[in-house]
Amino acid sequence: MHRRDLLFGAALVAVAGCAPMARAAEPAAIPINHDHGAAPEGPFEIVARFDGPGPSGIAVTGGRVFVGFPRHAVNHKGATLAELKNGQLRPYPDAAAAMPSDRPPATRLMSIHGMTTDAKGRLWAIDDGKLAGEPLAPGAAKVIGIDPATDRIFARIVLSAPTLLPDSHMNDLRVDLTHGPQGTVFITDSSFGQSPALVVVDVASGRQRRVLASHPSIQAERPFMAVVEGRPLVFDPPAHKAAFVSGGVDGITLSPDSATLYYSPLTSRRLYSIPTALLADFDRTDAQLATAIRDLGEKGVADGLATDAQGRIYTTNFEHDAIFRRNADGSFDTMVRDPRVLSPDGIFVDGNMVYCTLGQWNRLAGFNGGHDLRVPPYYLIRFPTDTPAPVDATKLAPG
Repeated sequence: MHRRDLLFGAALVAVAGCAPMARAAEPAAIPINHDHGAAPEGPFEIVARFDGPGPSGIAVTGGRVFVGFPRHAVNHKGATLAELKNGQLRPYPDAAAAMPSDRPPATRLMSIHGMTTDAKGRLWAIDDGKLAGEPLAPGAAKVIGIDPATDRIFARIVLSAPTLLPDSHMNDLRVDLTHGPQGTVFITDSSFGQSPALVVVDVASGRQRRVLASHPSIQAERPFMAVVEGRPLVFDPPAHKAAFVSGGVDGITLSPDSATLYYSPLTSRRLYSIPTALLADFDRTDAQLATAIRDLGEKGVADGLATDAQGRIYTTNFEHDAIFRRNADGSFDTMVRDPRVLSPDGIFVDGNMVYCTLGQWNRLAGFNGGHDLRVPPYYLIRFPTDTPAPVDATKLAPG
């Protein structure tokens, strides 16, 4: 008799009440393969939770944490630049500069987006100048330098035409003190329309210009598909309306010696570089600059880029709710992957810690049929650049 017949007979006897209760054995669990890459990975801690506006820019200097809250997507009434102090946000450098007011746009902070520090530990920010639903006002878009030692603005460089276009979106910046008497600022204009470019500004003179606007490394790739929160979304204007955060050159970072600028379009998976000595030279033509651009290959979709002291590049990834690291040999490591890492945006390396803002930008109403799907709080997280080496217990001193 087969085993299955024995089990079936036992079940019948039990039902008839003629023998002690017996049950058929549970069928063996059917093995199912799982995607090992779907589980959270990498340690991180939540530095702050924000229940008001969504954060974007982040910079840390001298142990002080500064966060930018742009107004180009939502014209909020909070501070556009704040210092995180004792768990509270304080308008920075003061309320008169960072809070909404009737002061002329050139004299106040309108919409702080990307942020960074220079080799002297000073804070720099790009004010994209844009208020949601309003045209870009003269004097609104500018480069801001603040000295944390005095909490005073020491540089205010207004961007103007032809460097600034009506649809400009001055997105992020890096400051190189090795070129120019007071340094050179490199800015990514990812564009609210279809006109991205790199922008170069000499701090001492305020001289400025757009470069490489027509180069493929600056433009958004099209057609382009991204998978965001499990949804396959296509960027291919004008045939397809933008259904996720998209644009031209966006992420930007410098090598530790400031000799190389790395950059990437938002709607792209590629990473590019160019020598800063050439980019800072206002006498170089676009054709000359183009010959020096290097395509460094794929790095995934990225919003923010940051570099550590070893020259490793940290790249946010809004498709995988992750932050990756590109090593010097071109290999990659997963630093953080977690469902809470939604729209990782601004990223900054301070010593052996990496900070990143999570703004949920893909959930804005403009990408979701007019429905704002964001769910506060928004987060500022951080994680170590390197995990501590395991302790060898056999080498520990006794007792």
